[in-house]
Amino acid sequence: MSTYVAPRVDQSDRTVAENKLGRLLVAPAIILMLIVTAFPMLRALWLSVYDYSLTAPDDRSFVGLRNYTTALTDSLFWSTTLNTVFIMVVTVAVELVIGFIFAMVMHRIIFARGVIRTSILIPYGIITVVSGFAWQFAFSNNNGFVNDWLPLVGADFNWFGQYGSAMAAIMVSEIWKTTPFMSLLLLAGLAQVSEDMIEAAKVDGASWWQRLWKVILPNMRSAIMVAVLFRALDAYRIFDNIFVMTAGAQGTESVSFLTYRQVIEQFQLGMGSALSVLLFLSVLVVAFVIVKVFRVDLAAARREG
Repeated sequence: MSTYVAPRVDQSDRTVAENKLGRLLVAPAIILMLIVTAFPMLRALWLSVYDYSLTAPDDRSFVGLRNYTTALTDSLFWSTTLNTVFIMVVTVAVELVIGFIFAMVMHRIIFARGVIRTSILIPYGIITVVSGFAWQFAFSNNNGFVNDWLPLVGADFNWFGQYGSAMAAIMVSEIWKTTPFMSLLLLAGLAQVSEDMIEAAKVDGASWWQRLWKVILPNMRSAIMVAVLFRALDAYRIFDNIFVMTAGAQGTESVSFLTYRQVIEQFQLGMGSALSVLLFLSVLVVAFVIVKVFRVDLAAARREG
């Protein structure tokens, strides 16, 4: 059995010099990125193995993995994790459906295309904190309009008085704010679907539903995976809407909010750092699962594009 050996390609002096210049030009950006991203991560990892409170910095002591075991054996950590996963799954699923409808509208519309696209994308340009305050006002039982618009809800219903309705209000705000981002990514995927394939399916007698499931969605799998991945990771780190709308009341805390309370409100840098490391690891797990579920080779998809 013979082994194929790739022919050696000699690089000219000019190519070598260009590669060297390229590395020199990129080096400052890489160093800056390492300082900005790697240093805080390593610092958080180091702090997470200490019992370290800002109220008593001189009493700092090495505790090994005790902060991690404390967090992982605490029911509060798991309830916040379930809240986070619940918000991520519901919001991403709803945004995927609505975002795809918006993407279809933006892709197929033949009149006032610029106005319609801008109108759909406006919510994404609003700061999340502003969006949170706006929806908190909308769901208020004093002067909000949601109770007046929903026929089965009483005028004095307090959306933030119990867990279920408070979570629903948070998720509505999150969905309203970030669905345009999902639709934008799906619109890019729709643009890559060949019109020839759709026309060929029409000629073969395929219905609209069959064209959607057999032609359009399979050819958008890479774009859907990227959209779901980006939004899932973003939704898993949800903080702003919870902070503004409920401040974690009624058991609506997320992992990010729990970490905030440990570090900013209780000054527990050791425990807060351990929670941030666990949050980072769980984000990696979410990303790994999504990539495995979609089974998309992004390198191959990029070459095909």
